[in-house]
Amino acid sequence: MQFLILSDLHGNAEATDAVLRRVRRKRFDAYLVLGDLVGYGAGPNQVVEAVRNLDRPAHLVRGNHDKVVAGIERGENFNHAALAAARWTAEHLRPANLRFVRELPRGPVDLPEGLTICHGSPLDEDQYVFSIFEAWDIFGSYPADVIFFGHTHVPSMFVMRGRETRVALLHGTTGTIRIQPGERYLVNPGSVGQPRDRDPRAAYMTYDSKTRTVRWYRIPYPVERAQQRILKRGLPKVLADRLALGV
Repeated sequence: MQFLILSDLHGNAEATDAVLRRVRRKRFDAYLVLGDLVGYGAGPNQVVEAVRNLDRPAHLVRGNHDKVVAGIERGENFNHAALAAARWTAEHLRPANLRFVRELPRGPVDLPEGLTICHGSPLDEDQYVFSIFEAWDIFGSYPADVIFFGHTHVPSMFVMRGRETRVALLHGTTGTIRIQPGERYLVNPGSVGQPRDRDPRAAYMTYDSKTRTVRWYRIPYPVERAQQRILKRGLPKVLADRLALGV
């Protein structure tokens, strides 16, 4: 099967539209959406509706911003800008879109192709997985061989073979990961809507389960338009500024 993998869209309609336009002529059997459809960006209705209208089956999990916007959590650990954006989003989402966000499944979700998807970690949906220590804990506690996760906004992967765990950041416009027999993988596609690896381009991945090949991509989108939308809606300026820096 061919999968398109998206994570951390964060209400960035311009970035989401750019990614979906780039892949519109490619054939996918299903979509994997790893959470945080909303928060930060000023186009939450457009983003949620784009996900709702995907033309193939979509496997989704919720993110921490989705939970706060939906009223499932209060966001006590959010900074001022994140909380302001979440509250604005909750007020401006159309009822059907808010209901969709509220009903997003809690991760992890195990799929028939031998994959698992989650937002933060399969052990804790809100956990940030940055280091081999978190990866080692996951590999030791969760049985899946290939796990796609988001939350950190950094394209990366952790690979375990035997008792050795390695980490790699995924740089550049595109590249390929071959899933090797006897190895286990934690793979992060990065963020569509708010990259944090000092590359402002939107990030996404594809996965071919037949050839066991993951491919990552970075594409430009109209950042200035996304920034102008944020400022026009009265959201904190820092949310616009960071888009141009990829932080």
